[in-house]
Amino acid sequence: MSSRGPIAPKKLLTGLIGAPIAHSASPAMHERAAEALGLRGHYQLIEVAGADATGLSMMLEGVRRLGFAGVNVTFPYKEAVVPLLDELATTAATMAAVNTVVVKDGRLIGHNTDTTGFARAVKPLLAPAENAVAVIGTGGVGKAIAFALASLKVADLRIFDSEPARAEKLAALLAKHGGARVARSVEDALDGATGLVNGTPVGMLPNRDTPVPPTLLRESLWVADAVYSPLITPLLAAAQEKGARIMTGRELAIYQAADAFELFTGLAPSTEVMGEAFDAVMAARSAAYQAA
Repeated sequence: MSSRGPIAPKKLLTGLIGAPIAHSASPAMHERAAEALGLRGHYQLIEVAGADATGLSMMLEGVRRLGFAGVNVTFPYKEAVVPLLDELATTAATMAAVNTVVVKDGRLIGHNTDTTGFARAVKPLLAPAENAVAVIGTGGVGKAIAFALASLKVADLRIFDSEPARAEKLAALLAKHGGARVARSVEDALDGATGLVNGTPVGMLPNRDTPVPPTLLRESLWVADAVYSPLITPLLAAAQEKGARIMTGRELAIYQAADAFELFTGLAPSTEVMGEAFDAVMAARSAAYQAA
């Protein structure tokens, strides 16, 4: 019998680039998923605010050289990293937004699991003949949400952004994928809509605003929010008061993380384990907030 101890679990180094990200539940989700699969995982938060292309390029070069399997990318860099990568998966290239960078044979390959994750999360809310969904915000996550809805064959997709040129750009990208109408206002986007998704960071703590006036919400509308800190955003609280069905950012957070983990490792993680890790982070945060 060998005198050596048990073989150490394979190491897995991943992380997240963005700002602010101290609130992220990603380290807990990825590290618990790795542990459940017999891996020794470490998920590093790389928080750098205001990075320009040179700064981002330096961070990505570090990811390439320091043994990372890959990193996630979040606000405000999902679009800025695109020209800095060696290769893009088809969907990420089409939408020009990346939230997952995989290191493969020394090359940085961009993917978008916000799209696949949101498609998995929102599917139970969609009616068999869903005909009109409004997406507020057309930045990195808003783009991914719009493409996810297009992939689910939403017939009437309306997009609104406070910067109309950005919404027009997204509409052009969606032209070959079912198309989308650029709304003139939030009111226009919601006129006759059956679903609403917030793809902006509005409502993320410490912000307590809402991207949609509560007077526009109604019981017949389902409402989803990409923000998960807090889980019940001001938008979702107002929607609940109207009797609307809601979806918190929990499902998107878990499913996009699971899809990213599989890209990093080639292994399918347990979404149940990731969900438990996410819930533990949120419970601890809520307790700390109430104690403050």
